[in-house]
Amino acid sequence: MPRRLLRPAAAAAFAGAVLLTLTACAPSEEQAAPAPSTSVATESPTPIPTITQTAPAVRIPADCRAMLSADVLSQLGTTPLNDPSLGASGVQSDGSLICIWRDPAADTTGLVTHISRMDRGPALDMLNGLVDTQGFSCYTPDAGTRCEKTWINPTYPVNDGRTLYWRDGVLIDTQYSNLAPTGYTGSIIASVLGG
Repeated sequence: MPRRLLRPAAAAAFAGAVLLTLTACAPSEEQAAPAPSTSVATESPTPIPTITQTAPAVRIPADCRAMLSADVLSQLGTTPLNDPSLGASGVQSDGSLICIWRDPAADTTGLVTHISRMDRGPALDMLNGLVDTQGFSCYTPDAGTRCEKTWINPTYPVNDGRTLYWRDGVLIDTQYSNLAPTGYTGSIIASVLGG
């Protein structure tokens, strides 16, 4: 059946009806306006707590003589301190201290102390290693850990030895040969760590 075309008058009436229908479906200005937004209170992020150090870090001394008692200094007598020919000594770039008590002309007599910072884990690992592999003896005086060992010098008939003491992040490490003043390590502990 052939399709019929609308006459101009009917077409105009039809277009008007469609427009009216579309206008009726469109939202009014009141409906078109978005609903007022309600703000939801959000929790502010919890700040990360700052870790504060409970005790000040122990200060490593800068003077090899000042940390020793008068009694220990008298036992060291005229032994030269930190002769440049014996290598690095005094305050180091990392803040540690090396004290070398030795006459450069002596064959063996002398002692070297190195005071440095070391965390608990590495320090205890090192001290346990000395016990396991080199036969050091350790005990815990003055709230710290002390390890030591003595032996006969392989060349001369004198005693050699090594004493280490760790506490509060500080390691005092002394190696000696034929020179072991009584109370030497204890004097450093009292001066640096307060007893």
